[in-house]
Amino acid sequence: MRVADADILFIPGLNDSGPEHWQTRWQTKLSTARRVAQKDWRRPCRCDWEANIVSAIDESIRPVVIVAHSLGVIASLCALSARGEKVVGAFLVAPPSASVIQEIPVIDRDFLPIPRHHLTCPAIMVGSCNDPYADYQFTKDLAEDLGAKFIDAGAAGHINVESGHGPWPEGLLAFAHFIAKL
Repeated sequence: MRVADADILFIPGLNDSGPEHWQTRWQTKLSTARRVAQKDWRRPCRCDWEANIVSAIDESIRPVVIVAHSLGVIASLCALSARGEKVVGAFLVAPPSASVIQEIPVIDRDFLPIPRHHLTCPAIMVGSCNDPYADYQFTKDLAEDLGAKFIDAGAAGHINVESGHGPWPEGLLAFAHFIAKL
């Protein structure tokens, strides 16, 4: 599949992805990409986030490819339970573990339990061995439960601007390979 053949939905996590974040950079380069906006990026509510993702999937005119980061991964997994049939691929990066979600008071506890159903579309899960928001084994196990291919990003932190991943060219290359096989 070519990028032009899909509606690419970017799903950021807590506090959105700023202008230097790889999601924002990629979004500006991909002609069929758009960000799924959330009413409140600082106090995420699962019902609202999931509904906005489902709405974006429903509004899409081409097959959907999801590109999610952090809490956006968890929200996307919730939405995929409702609208997975329209999604042809999911590129999931650095999901937070349940214990981290429980420790951050602004995050709605309804994001738990984390959905672990086998996805109906091809998926890639990218994880880091030193992500402060997720245990490495958690990310690998989640990928396995979802039926996603796991990509080990090495010691890449949370794969965000703070960990030195503004443009993240290695991720873009992995995404290009992934979408080409859809």
